[in-house]
Amino acid sequence: SPKSHITISRYRTPLDNPIAMRTSSFLLIIVVAFLYAIGSPATGCGERMGNQLWNTTIENGWKPIGNINDQHIQELGRWAVLEFGKHVNCVLKFNKVVSGRQQLVSGMNYKLIIDASDIGGKDDKYKADVYEQEWTHKRQLLSFAKVK
Repeated sequence: SPKSHITISRYRTPLDNPIAMRTSSFLLIIVVAFLYAIGSPATGCGERMGNQLWNTTIENGWKPIGNINDQHIQELGRWAVLEFGKHVNCVLKFNKVVSGRQQLVSGMNYKLIIDASDIGGKDDKYKADVYEQEWTHKRQLLSFAKVK
């Protein structure tokens, strides 16, 4: 009859086995390191990544728009006035963007000061907050209000 071969371990528990113990310790170290890595800021020193990457003189990454007369900036202002008109009972005529700031995010945030005229021809300044992501052709009017 064939003889069966049975090996009996000399270790009573897996923790008595030095190889199992080393493997368990190694896995524990890997898990702890992983948890530390995902829980820590990626930039170090406790700083938020945005502040470290976009170190500007303007708070929170906002900086003045370099060329306010740029065709794209003026088009954004025109679009903001038209978009505002779609949602309220107010007709404004876009004149020009007179100043603004921009902030790089996953796209660009703009705070625009726009000169526009009401139906009676009275000029006023309006502040428009616009988000744009050019590569996806996404634009969103976040807020629009008369400057007081």
